[in-house]
Amino acid sequence: MARLLQLLAGAAALLLAASPAMADNAVDVGVNWGSQLSHPLLPASVVKMLKENGISKVKMFDADHWPVGALVDSGIEVMLGIPNDMLETMSSSYSNAKNWVKENVTVYGDKLKLKYVAVGNEPFLKAYNGSFMKTTVPALKNIQKALDEAGIGGTVKAVVPLNADVYVSPDDKPSSGAFRPDINDLMTDMVKFLHDHGAPFVVNIYPFLSLYQSDDFPFDFAFFDGGKNIQDKGGISYSNVFDANYDTLVNALKKAGVPKLKVVVGEAGWPTDGNKNANLKLARRFYDGLLKKLAKKEGTPLRPGKLEVYLFGLFDEDMKSIAPGNFERHWGIFTYDGKPKFPMDLTGQGNDKLLAAVPNVQYLPKQWCVFDDSAKDKSKLPGNIEYACASGDCTALGYGCSCNGLDEKSNISYAFNMYFQMQDQDVRACDFDGLAKITDKNASTRGCLFPVQVVSAGGRAAPAIGWASLLALTAHVAMMLLV
Repeated sequence: MARLLQLLAGAAALLLAASPAMADNAVDVGVNWGSQLSHPLLPASVVKMLKENGISKVKMFDADHWPVGALVDSGIEVMLGIPNDMLETMSSSYSNAKNWVKENVTVYGDKLKLKYVAVGNEPFLKAYNGSFMKTTVPALKNIQKALDEAGIGGTVKAVVPLNADVYVSPDDKPSSGAFRPDINDLMTDMVKFLHDHGAPFVVNIYPFLSLYQSDDFPFDFAFFDGGKNIQDKGGISYSNVFDANYDTLVNALKKAGVPKLKVVVGEAGWPTDGNKNANLKLARRFYDGLLKKLAKKEGTPLRPGKLEVYLFGLFDEDMKSIAPGNFERHWGIFTYDGKPKFPMDLTGQGNDKLLAAVPNVQYLPKQWCVFDDSAKDKSKLPGNIEYACASGDCTALGYGCSCNGLDEKSNISYAFNMYFQMQDQDVRACDFDGLAKITDKNASTRGCLFPVQVVSAGGRAAPAIGWASLLALTAHVAMMLLV
C-alpha cells in the first residue's frame, strides 16, 4: 500500500506540473465520471482536461484507486461511490464499513478533496424489485459512523443518490409531491438521518426521460427556453419539467418533516445518440438552458437561489447496459476518445466554445473491419450480425439515430467494425465465418462515423459476453438492422 501511495503521489505531482491551476477559472458545476468503457482513457490525462476546463467537482461511481489517485492534490472536489453490490457488505458489519473508509478515504489524508461518499446508486429503482430496500439505510448509517470516528464526518458526508422515481405526484402538480407509498417509511427514516448529520438529499433528474417515456409529453417543457406552463397552488407557474420535478421533491421533503434539507442534483444531462430525441442539437439546447439557469442562481419557485448540479456524464460509455434504452451509451459531453461533442459554456454566460479535449490520446491503427461482399456463403450472416452487436455496440443504428440512414451492407459493416474495435482490432475479431475483411480505407459514410478505438490506458481485457445476453439481444439487433 505504501508503494501504491508513492506512485499515486508521483503521478499527481507530474500532473500538477503539466497542467494549469484551477484557481480563477473554476466553474461551480460538477460532472459524473463513469467507468463503463471498454477502453478507458489515462486518468492523469482526464484530470488534466478537467482542470483545463475549470471543472471543480467530480462524482465517481466507485472508489477505484486508479482514477481517484489522479485526483489527489488536484484541487477538484470529489464524491466517491460505493456500488449497489457492496451495500449488503457495508450494512451487515460496521467493521466492513470502517475498513472501507480506511482503505478508500483516510488513506489519502487531506490530499483528496473529498466532499461526499455516495452509498449505492439509485438503489430504490422499481426495476430492482426491492433488492436493496433492507441494506441501503443501514449501509448509509455505518459509513457515516465510520467517517465520524475517523474524525472527518464534519466535512465528509455519506449520501444516497436516488432516482426521481422515489417521489410521486398523483395530479402531476409539484404541490402534491410525496414519497412513494411503498417506501415512504424508509425514505422518512433516511431523510431525517441525512438532516441530523448535515448531509444533503442527492437526486437524479432527467427531463430527457420524460420525453422518452411518453409521446404525449409536451416537447418544449423538457427544456428551459419556453414551452407549456403548468399552474400550481398559490399561483406558482412552472415553465420546465426540471423545476417542477425539483419542487415535487421539495414538497415530499416537507411532508417527511425536513422542509429545509439541502438538495443536490447528482445527475442531469441529455444523450446525443440512440434515440430520435437524443442528438447534438437537443443536447446543446438542454445544456445551454441548464447552465444559464445555474449561472443566474435563480433556483426554483420553492427553492430560489444557488443550485448544486453534476452533469451526466463525462464520456460515452460503450459497456453500459442498454436495458433502459440505446441512449444509455451516449450521455457524454465528450466522445469515447475525450473530444468535446459541441460548443458549450460551463459558466453559463452563453460564450459557447469547444471545451479542451483530453490530451495525448493514442489510437489503434487506422483500419476497419467491413463486410466482404464477395463471400460465397452468406447463410451465417444473421447469426454473425447478432453476435457482433451483442458483443459490440450497435446503438447508433436504431431509428432516428446517427447511423440510421445506412444501406444493408454498411449496416453489417458497422456492426462488424464496432466488435472489431472493441476487441483491440484482433485479426480474429474480423473473420465472422469468412464474411468480413480488414481494410485501411475509412469506412465512415453518410454522416455515420465508423470509429477507430483508442489504445486502452487500462490494459484491460476486451469485454466478453455470455450466451444468455446474446440471445436476449437477438430480436433487438434484428429490428435495428432491418430499418
